[in-house]
Amino acid sequence: MSKKITTRSENYSDWYIDIVTRAQLADYAPVKGCMVIRPNGYEIWEKMQSVLDKMFKDTGHRNAYFPLLIPESFLQKEAEHVEGFAPECAVVTHGGGKKLAENLMLRPTSETIIWHMYSKWITSYRDLPLLINQWCNVLRWEMRTRLFLRTTEFLWQEGHTAHAAKEDAEEETLKMLNVYKTFAEEYMAMPVTAGLKTESEKFPGAVNTYTIEAMMQDKKALQAGTSHFLGQNFAKAFDVTFQDEAGERRHVWASSWGVSTRLIGALIMCHSDDQGLVLPPKLAARQVVIIPIWKGDDEASRVIECAHKIKEELSVKFSVHVDDRRQYKPGWKFNEWELLGIPLRIEIGPRDLESGNVVLSRRDKKEKSTVPMKSVSDETARLLETIQKDLFQRARDFREANTFLADDFQGFKERIEENGFYRIHWCGQGKCEERIKEETKATIRCIPLDAVEESGKCIVCGAASPRRVLAGRAY
Repeated sequence: MSKKITTRSENYSDWYIDIVTRAQLADYAPVKGCMVIRPNGYEIWEKMQSVLDKMFKDTGHRNAYFPLLIPESFLQKEAEHVEGFAPECAVVTHGGGKKLAENLMLRPTSETIIWHMYSKWITSYRDLPLLINQWCNVLRWEMRTRLFLRTTEFLWQEGHTAHAAKEDAEEETLKMLNVYKTFAEEYMAMPVTAGLKTESEKFPGAVNTYTIEAMMQDKKALQAGTSHFLGQNFAKAFDVTFQDEAGERRHVWASSWGVSTRLIGALIMCHSDDQGLVLPPKLAARQVVIIPIWKGDDEASRVIECAHKIKEELSVKFSVHVDDRRQYKPGWKFNEWELLGIPLRIEIGPRDLESGNVVLSRRDKKEKSTVPMKSVSDETARLLETIQKDLFQRARDFREANTFLADDFQGFKERIEENGFYRIHWCGQGKCEERIKEETKATIRCIPLDAVEESGKCIVCGAASPRRVLAGRAY
C-alpha cells in the first residue's frame, strides 16, 4: 500500500500497469509475454464468463471443448487463414523425446480443428444449425505485449456455427455482435460503436468481420469483440457438406465470434481513476464491503456483530464482505478497498449504533451519505443501480466529447496527435486507407452500422464517399 499509483496525466501506460499489479489482478509470468491472472482478476473474468455464458445459451448455443494442438496441415487448408496467423503461431516439433511426423500448432484460434470435426458431424439439413461455443486459452506469439490487452497466451470464448442458408449465418453473425454490444453497455457500462471492419482489417478467412469499438480514457480505441461471417470458406476447405431437403449436397454457411480477457483491460481503462480500480456493480465479485469501526474490545464486539447482521440482510441480493480484520486501521482499509474498486462501502461505528444509522460511500464519485439502518437494503440497491448507470453515462459523455468530424487530411493529421474518434469520409480504396495508417498511425476502426447516408469526399483523395467511417489510434 506504500507505493503510489502513477497518475493518468503523468504516464497513462504506467498508470494502467500500476492498477493491474497493485490491485493484484495479474502479474508477469516467467515466459515473456505471458501473464498470471491472480484471484482478483480471475474473479472479474468469472463474472464476465457467467453473464456471457448465459447470454450464449439463451440464444441456443451449447459449450464444447476442442484440442489445444492442431495438425499443421489443417492450417494450410485455408490459404488466407494460414497467411494471417502463420507469424503468430507457436509450433510443437517434438513429443516424447522424438521428432513428430507432423508439426503441431498451438491454437491461435480453432476454426480449422472445429471444421474438421464438423465435417464428421454434419451430414443432413437435420443436423443444422450447429451452434457451439468454446471457453479456452489460445496462443499467439505477440511481439509487443501488455497485461490483459495483448499477451502471448490469453483466455477467451470462441463461437463457431454452421447453417444451411447464407442468410441464417449472416443473421447469426449480427445477432452475436449485438450480444457483445449489450454485454459491453449493460454490464461493463462501456459504450461501444458496432460496425463493419474494412477489407484489410477483417479476420483472416472471413467474408465480413464486425466489431465493437470502445474509447479508453486516453482517447484511444480498443477493439472489444468481433463477429465474423465466414461464408463457405472453411466449409469448402474442410469439405463440410449436407444433404438438403431436395436431396442435393451443399456446403454449409458459417460464423465465428469471440471476446477475451482483453475485456478486463477495457474495464480498467474505461472507468478506473488515480486511486485504483473502479468496477461497475454488475461485474464486481464483491459489490459491497462493510467496515466496522471501533476503539476498544467492547465496542469491537458490538460493531462487528451489527456489521454481520447487515451482511446477512444484504447477502440475499448482493455479494457482501465484512472487513473485520483487527490488524489494520479503518483508513488503511478504506484505501485498500478503493484500490480494489469495490462499488459501495458501508461504514459503521459505535455512534452509528446509537443513532441507528450507517454511512454509505460510493467508490465512483467518493460521495458519502448517512442513511437509517432500517433502510440500508433499499438504499444499497438504489445506489448500486445508480452507480452502474452513472458509469455508463460518464463514459458515453467522454466518448461524445472526444468524437469529431474531420474533412481536411492535414487538419486530421494534426488533431490525431490528441487521439480521439474521428468521423471521416473514405472512398473505400485500400491505398487511401494505407496512407491514413502510414501518415497518422490511425486506422479505420469500422464502418458504423448506424452510419447515415451522407455524400462527401474522401479525406485523402477527394473521391466520392457515401458515408462517414470511424477512425482513430488504437491498442
